[in-house]
Amino acid sequence: MAILTEEQTLLRDAAKAWTEAKSPVAALRKLRDAGTAEGFDRAAWKEMAEMGWAGILIPEAHGGSDFGMTAMGLVLEETGRTLTASPLVSSALAAASALVLGGSEAQKQAWLPRIASGEAIAALAVDEHAHHAPEKVSLGAAKAGNGYELSGKKAYVPDGVAADLLVVAGRTSGKPGDGRGVTLFLVDGKAKGLTRTALRTVDSRGAADLVFDKVAVGTDAVLGPVDGGFDLLDATLDRARAGLAAEMLGTASQGFDITLEYLKTRTQFGQLIGSFQSLQHRAARMFTDLELARSCVEAALAAIDEKRNDAAALASLAKARAGDVLHLVSNEMVQMHGGIGMTDAHDAGLYMKRARVAEAAFGGSAFHRDRYARLMGF
Repeated sequence: MAILTEEQTLLRDAAKAWTEAKSPVAALRKLRDAGTAEGFDRAAWKEMAEMGWAGILIPEAHGGSDFGMTAMGLVLEETGRTLTASPLVSSALAAASALVLGGSEAQKQAWLPRIASGEAIAALAVDEHAHHAPEKVSLGAAKAGNGYELSGKKAYVPDGVAADLLVVAGRTSGKPGDGRGVTLFLVDGKAKGLTRTALRTVDSRGAADLVFDKVAVGTDAVLGPVDGGFDLLDATLDRARAGLAAEMLGTASQGFDITLEYLKTRTQFGQLIGSFQSLQHRAARMFTDLELARSCVEAALAAIDEKRNDAAALASLAKARAGDVLHLVSNEMVQMHGGIGMTDAHDAGLYMKRARVAEAAFGGSAFHRDRYARLMGF
């Protein structure tokens, strides 16, 4: 485990205390049963923003604290433990990172203070198909008058229903599969010609499919270079991947802790099931895989903070390892709890559902193993 500064320790402890008191798993159940399209509690999100979490990656000049990715990872790990549903990843991490890394001063002034305060929610709209493939952007962005017209679709945009601002990857030249020709645009969530369809997701969070029908934007909506936005998109996605990996690590760690406690208390055949060697071996594997994943996640977060050249490779490594261990732990959590683990009365199913969605978001383990190999020259 990385050695934390005093400020980072205080942030982690505050996040742990708040999530346990204000956002336990029961809060997710309540959201699910209410069936709200947004998939998160606005009042809870306001509290998170008031604690400064929405501004962790935003410079002080724009209303944030510029505390860095490691700090964001500490908060996300705690929210992952209790399955807290919020726009933290989509707005305060992914969309905010795109603006911080590629925005003009006018764009930053217009949006970053509002994102940091929680007043505005932003979302990153990249994928158009079932699997993560950012280079296959096909949404058209044609020159029209003094700006552009966007036409096409985006699939499964996290927090796409609630978003006041959309960071949209469009194609201004080239063809799907080309990195060159991708351009990012800032699009108002209520823009004329934009249709948002809310999705009922298996993990009870908010997402939307988007359809753009000649959505007009000005040149001031272009985020970063025209035709050269893929590097900005990739760097933004790497931050999102590393941050989500930290959340997944928290989810897996809590799933393991709950399962371990059950092994220590459940009796069968007159003895604790934790005394059975086969279950001990399975628990030991989860523990060692969690420690390995933690090392990968912490390395990725630190590399991004330090602006190292291997940050992209480490982000893929972290996402792949976090996906593998969360898949393992969520399966074992259900299986080791036996019959009760298969019922909605127990939280195991909620952890498994969140696991499957998080595994696929921003690229699954197979995607990132392949990307890691390419980045490392294999």
